[in-house]
Amino acid sequence: MDILIPAEQIHERVTAMAQQIADDYRARRPVTIIGVLNGSLMFLADLVRQLDLPLRIGLIQASSYRGAATEPGELRVDPTLWPDVRGRHVLLLDDILDTGLTLSRLMRHLDGLGCASLRVGVLLRKRGRQRVPCEPEYCGFDIPDVFVVAYGLDYNDEYRHLPYIAVLPAP
Repeated sequence: MDILIPAEQIHERVTAMAQQIADDYRARRPVTIIGVLNGSLMFLADLVRQLDLPLRIGLIQASSYRGAATEPGELRVDPTLWPDVRGRHVLLLDDILDTGLTLSRLMRHLDGLGCASLRVGVLLRKRGRQRVPCEPEYCGFDIPDVFVVAYGLDYNDEYRHLPYIAVLPAP
């Protein structure tokens, strides 16, 4: 696989994002960071270890890619895992902003749960793929319209453990 973003570059960018988030949230308390499983797990773990803020961590499971799919399908969200966010400042973290359908649906749902504020952070954003308007407040990298894996992102539940972002070769 061709490495698109090396591990060192990811680490540097996540560190810079953590500083920006910490600065932005110092006056906004209490804070809840919600990671979208499974893809955001590496990003979430690396980011929160660098935040010097009192915070809660919540996880939700949402997926529109299953198995060997390289195009999004029907979005599935497990509603039983939603953390209590009433009156809290929420940062929703996802691995990648592709069509925007997943993030916009999650944002609508969180707004309905009574959070004090809602911001979005993504590690990756594919420019030109959005079907619905969705602009994250925090973005690690803009990438071309290619299918990427590693650092939490998968293809058929493989490659998540790799420390870099790579382009999955066409079959």
